[in-house]
Amino acid sequence: MGSNGSDGTAHPRPLIGLTAYGERAAYGVWDHDAVLLPRTYGDVVVAAGGVPVLLPPVPEAAAAVDRLDAVVLCGGPDVDPGRYGAAPHPRAGAPRPERDAAEAAVLRRALERDMPVLGVCRGAQLLNVELGGTLLQHVPDAVGHPGHNPSPGVFGTVAVELEPGSRVAAAVGPAVSVLCHHHQALDRVADGLVVTGRAGDGTVEAVELDGHPFVVGVQWHPEQDATDVRLMAALVHAAQVRAESTV
Repeated sequence: MGSNGSDGTAHPRPLIGLTAYGERAAYGVWDHDAVLLPRTYGDVVVAAGGVPVLLPPVPEAAAAVDRLDAVVLCGGPDVDPGRYGAAPHPRAGAPRPERDAAEAAVLRRALERDMPVLGVCRGAQLLNVELGGTLLQHVPDAVGHPGHNPSPGVFGTVAVELEPGSRVAAAVGPAVSVLCHHHQALDRVADGLVVTGRAGDGTVEAVELDGHPFVVGVQWHPEQDATDVRLMAALVHAAQVRAESTV
């Protein structure tokens, strides 16, 4: 499903980079270190009109950004608190320094190229940290309930109010019910990021980079709802607009 340029020719589907996990995994007869990502990410990118490209958590992955049209910083384990000058909370997960460094390099390259970026859950947190912000390391400490992360492997349903005129509101409307699985969240928001969505308890659920065509972070998991690809479609559209403008 390519878009049509001003000359009527069809442009190819944009290439959407998806940052992947580096984890120990068992499948078939194998049990070894693997690069992996929940299939839902790729499926939603395809449904939104893009072509998914997995980016492994290695420093060299940033070099691939030059050949992409947009980047998704995918969900995953906690960002190392050392990256924002904090000691780890007792409930913080084991750090993944290789992934943190690789995704930070991907993000920097994408921003340098004015490329559309969507940060999903951990990806929104990494965006905030790399721009100079900090994280709340255990959300229940602040809000008094586990609704954003009911239990391991179970998504919580959270109502989010969005700022009128924001990129996210333009994609999904002024209010949305979303699937969340995060025990951390943005605390001090980085300079340049604008909060455009909050849960009823005040938790930051969406941010956008001021002055950029499309750099968005959301705490929820849009890839978990295959019936609603509006946010991913907005990213794909931004990628198409950028591609057409650079021809």
